[in-house]
Amino acid sequence: MAGPRRLAVPRTATVRAGEGGRPQVVDGREVDAVRESWLIEDRWWTERPLRRRYWEIVTTCGRNEVVFHDLLDDRWWRQR
Repeated sequence: MAGPRRLAVPRTATVRAGEGGRPQVVDGREVDAVRESWLIEDRWWTERPLRRRYWEIVTTCGRNEVVFHDLLDDRWWRQR
């Protein structure tokens, strides 16, 4: 029997960001609106701290996604 399946596994994303790091284009799709943005800072006391800026976006084609910028690795990721 297989183990549990992870939901919303992050995948790398190509993001063009504007002022304040706001995503403007995600994987070739223009961002129409940002619904929300939040910062997560966790595990700062460990050898693997976590620092990410999340953005809940809507693209011009109507797709809802969450993208985040890993501020320690300077890499972008997306989740659905």
